[in-house]
Amino acid sequence: MTIQVIVLNGGSSSGKSGIVRCLQAELPTPWLAAAIDTFVDSLPASLKSAGEGIEFAADGGVVVGEEFRRLEAAWREGVAATARAGANIIIDDVFLGGPASQEPWRKALTGLNVLWVGVRCASEVAEAREIARGDRPRGMAAAQAEKVHEGVSYDLEVDTTHMESLACARTITPHVT
Repeated sequence: MTIQVIVLNGGSSSGKSGIVRCLQAELPTPWLAAAIDTFVDSLPASLKSAGEGIEFAADGGVVVGEEFRRLEAAWREGVAATARAGANIIIDDVFLGGPASQEPWRKALTGLNVLWVGVRCASEVAEAREIARGDRPRGMAAAQAEKVHEGVSYDLEVDTTHMESLACARTITPHVT
């Protein structure tokens, strides 16, 4: 079975983006990245505040509205269509709703060969990364570190607490090729 899609799920600052870049360098064929952060960045300013879009609370909490969910569903289907059209895709997401967040991806990716990967990181390490990055509300990493994994099923898990992105990518690669 040739894997067509890799789904990385982990909390904020867990190291998913670094793993994506390393996977793109390590895998023998081209892989496109599809990150929830890129989707959020693509939203108009009107959807980056309370109401119908997405809001990041000062304590690191995340609240999403109906219009965000509608557009996210369209984005998800577009990513799946790109994979069906022949592109290999690495998805970088944050399952804030646990299995309820994984299920829409399962549905969208039906018929594709998918490798589900949990990206774990100790909350204190993720929090230190969050502070160093300076582009996230403080508390988001700690709040998400374990929550995003509750009830989610994976084919493979990696832990970036003491493992570099390249080592994680090299752990994932044999499951793909």
